[in-house]
Amino acid sequence: MYSFMGGGLFCAIVGNILLVVSTATDYWMQYRLSGSFAHQGLWRQCMSGKCYMHTDSTAYWNTTCAFMILSAMSCFAGIIAGILSFANFSTFERFNRSFAAGIMFFVSMLFVLLAMAIYTGVTVNFLGKRFGDWRFSWSYILGWVALLMNFFAGIFYICAYRTHECRRVAGPR
Repeated sequence: MYSFMGGGLFCAIVGNILLVVSTATDYWMQYRLSGSFAHQGLWRQCMSGKCYMHTDSTAYWNTTCAFMILSAMSCFAGIIAGILSFANFSTFERFNRSFAAGIMFFVSMLFVLLAMAIYTGVTVNFLGKRFGDWRFSWSYILGWVALLMNFFAGIFYICAYRTHECRRVAGPR
């Protein structure tokens, strides 16, 4: 039970770090513009060594940013619940902190999945046609890795909950 929670906590902490780095950095997409390389993230775009804030406030930028921030916040809440589940595994009969942590990690995974799907769809269908020579970059890839880490954190915490429930139902030995 504690090994599941430890593995889940490790995955969650790594996933949250990756979420924050992915959201904050400017390498979601790289492309060639007028013979020089440029890159952009969720907040700024950089060309010829100079970075500028995004001037267009389109719905997909704002939605992707909002879902990434919500994902990081729900992952952080899951980490807090996960740490508290170590302190006292089952304080309440009907509320289990490891179950709550697992659900928060799945919610975080859902938010990052929505953000990545929206960004991927718009980039492939709109921006990819505007820039001829382009590719997704490492910040974007970190977002997908964070999704996997949150998924595994949720699985670990749900397994810890199931292990605890099976022991509780079976009674003391």
